Amino acid sequence: MTAAQSPMQVIIPVFPGVEELDAIAPLEVFGLARQVGLPVEVRLASPQPASRVKGIHGVTFADLAPFDADSPADLVIVPGGAWLSGGNTGVRLAVSEGTLPALLQAQYQRGATIASVCTGAFLLQASGLLTNTPATTHHLAQEDLRALGVDTRTDRILDAGRIVTAGGITSGLDLALHLVARTFGPDRAEQIRDLLEYTQ
Repeated sequence: MTAAQSPMQVIIPVFPGVEELDAIAPLEVFGLARQVGLPVEVRLASPQPASRVKGIHGVTFADLAPFDADSPADLVIVPGGAWLSGGNTGVRLAVSEGTLPALLQAQYQRGATIASVCTGAFLLQASGLLTNTPATTHHLAQEDLRALGVDTRTDRILDAGRIVTAGGITSGLDLALHLVARTFGPDRAEQIRDLLEYTQ
């Protein structure tokens, strides 16, 4: 991507019961990418009519952009949340409602890369995007994903081209840095890593 091209459009959809760090870590990385001059636009968005969403730990996300099948997106990063609790919230609720999985499939068909953090992989599975595509998720949810017929691996980041999945909650940082490196080069990712003071 050159500076003359349109900025890379990154959307992070959030939903009731979302794991806050799953969404905030990629937002931080791509926000810093924009701050250091990379052509990136990143925003949190809601696939529901509401512009306010409460996460699993009580953080309220407000003034969210709408997210629909026509939203301009080059990259959609799907957070997880509440899968392991077994309640009717977070990823389980979003899967049962069906709106977000349908939007992910539509965005993929329009050419977007779809990535997931942690149990966001279950939303990719529900959208049909993990058919014949290996994936990873939180280590405590791997058997659940495997039981749904997904070729489930233990990698922290699993890059399958236009489908990229990441493991547990903190892997959102690694995922976003990987995607920055893939798009803009490893030196730029290292620059952002230094700003974060993030070491692995």
